[in-house]
Amino acid sequence: MLSGGASAMTAPMAASAQVEPVASVDGRVRRGERSREAIVAALFELIGEGVPRPTAQQVAKRARVNIRTVFRHFSEMESLYAALDSRLRGELRGLLEGGPPRAGIEARATALVRQHCEVFERIAPYKRSSNSKRWGSRFLTEAHRELVRELRNRLLLWLPELSHASTEARNAIELLTSFEAWDRLRSDQRLGRNAARTAIEHAVIAVLARG
Repeated sequence: MLSGGASAMTAPMAASAQVEPVASVDGRVRRGERSREAIVAALFELIGEGVPRPTAQQVAKRARVNIRTVFRHFSEMESLYAALDSRLRGELRGLLEGGPPRAGIEARATALVRQHCEVFERIAPYKRSSNSKRWGSRFLTEAHRELVRELRNRLLLWLPELSHASTEARNAIELLTSFEAWDRLRSDQRLGRNAARTAIEHAVIAVLARG
């Protein structure tokens, strides 16, 4: 009976001893996830505010975490880049909804340019930031290539007439509707949003007219 009683008493204690470490690990995991989310949010906000390469100190202050926590997560920059990219894409979905309008080629070209310009204005601080780090990151390099492919596919979807245009015209319009063209007008030529958009619209329509 004593043997049986001892077994009955030690069994719950053993179970309790097993549960506590699991709960402790789960708690650490959740804290780590919250810290990571705070760091991603801090990076997203700081870059969006025009800080292309936030320091660990800036991120720690904004995220309200220990700077050692930031350094630990900064060792996984590729996954942080992916998290930032996913967050930005989520915000852009509404801007990219809908297909080309049923209209003539000039009206469709104008609508496409306006949509691209809206998107470019939103992603500008993040694209500038990623461009400054792209050559040291496999993820950012592939994300850039994917953006180029997406813009080219949208161009052919909205303006299928380009499939019959000259190679020179297709290349010129792809350049004109790129982020790089928009950023040159906004950053280097210091044009306002409307002036930059109007310049691109004018150039695209001129190229289309020549074929």
